[in-house]
Amino acid sequence: MQGKEAKKTKTFPIKDWAKDDKPREKLMHKGQEALSNAELIAILIRTGNHTESAVDLSKRILADAKSLNGIGKLSIEKLLTYHGIGEAKAITILAAVELGRRRRSEEAVPSRRIATSRVVFETMQPVIGELAHEEFWILFLSNSNRIAHKWRLSKGGMTGTVVDARLVFKIAIEHNATAIILAHNHPSGVLYPSESDRIITKKLKAAGESLDIRVFDHVIITENDYYSFADNGIL
Repeated sequence: MQGKEAKKTKTFPIKDWAKDDKPREKLMHKGQEALSNAELIAILIRTGNHTESAVDLSKRILADAKSLNGIGKLSIEKLLTYHGIGEAKAITILAAVELGRRRRSEEAVPSRRIATSRVVFETMQPVIGELAHEEFWILFLSNSNRIAHKWRLSKGGMTGTVVDARLVFKIAIEHNATAIILAHNHPSGVLYPSESDRIITKKLKAAGESLDIRVFDHVIITENDYYSFADNGIL
């Protein structure tokens, strides 16, 4: 019955655990910080399967995914392969992970001053650094190099030949931007610009020069690191 909702475990059901060991009660009395990652996930899925409690099943999923970030990259189909995880539980897990990602994104203050490529990474990593697909974003900067607007140019990858430079700079003008920064992620983890990345950068840089709107940088972002065109002298 792989992928189906299972009955509560027959071995050590959570209802029979000591009060302090039950995830919900533990959170209530000790706070969410006292719970392990597996216990927090167990609260989401509520039940395990015939041989595992919700906590044990959560530990196994975490071990396979390597980390919470890894769980965020799992598909619903992959989660359904775990005995005791049905569609409702899989959707609940991914929804919780996405809320965490969006919270991190909101914490990246939009008006932050961009002084270095590291700041670009810190701003955009919560937005795109952990995605399983590629997204291309543009940061529009004010004359004090603060972010006036963030805009997703594409989702799922793109080539330099389909970049609409007119639309990019129309938005730049609408937000009184004096410069832009390009940023996109490489889900593969490879931190080297592709030929398409170079073409996009060259095209937008040339278009911006005629409008006196500079392309300050193009930053490639992965889960834990980044590559800056400007820092590497290829802008």
